[in-house]
Amino acid sequence: MTILRDDLRQTKAFQSLHQEAFLNVARTEAVLHDGLDQVLGPLGLSLTQYNVLRMLRGAGIGGLCRNEIRDRLITRMPDVSRLLDRMEAAGLVHRVRSAEDRRLVNTTLTERGGALVDELDAEVAAVHAKQLGHLSEPQLRSLIELLSIARSPS
Repeated sequence: MTILRDDLRQTKAFQSLHQEAFLNVARTEAVLHDGLDQVLGPLGLSLTQYNVLRMLRGAGIGGLCRNEIRDRLITRMPDVSRLLDRMEAAGLVHRVRSAEDRRLVNTTLTERGGALVDELDAEVAAVHAKQLGHLSEPQLRSLIELLSIARSPS
């Protein structure tokens, strides 16, 4: 087990237990993201783009509108339209304006986008197992519960 103060080579105590907990979560997020970046980066994908591909696969043939995608993102992003523009230019998604409501534009996976996200499943699962496989099932459940509580409004 590594101690955050040691990882950061910090000699002083944290200002508070809240600060130490926050910095532990932030450091852990960075480590976990680095592992996925090693898989996604060579393919030219960001973690947010991968998240969108997974989301759209789950949505099925109906796809999702921009606002639904924005609201479901793990990491908030101010300009989802630009993200989808880049993904469409890369041939990963396709956007179609609704015939019934011209304001509604649904985004769906292209064949290429669907194949890519399917191909990544095993590699991403292996990264997750490598990063978190040393935790027992009860520890993982406790971690999930604690993180859920931390995200809940006061």
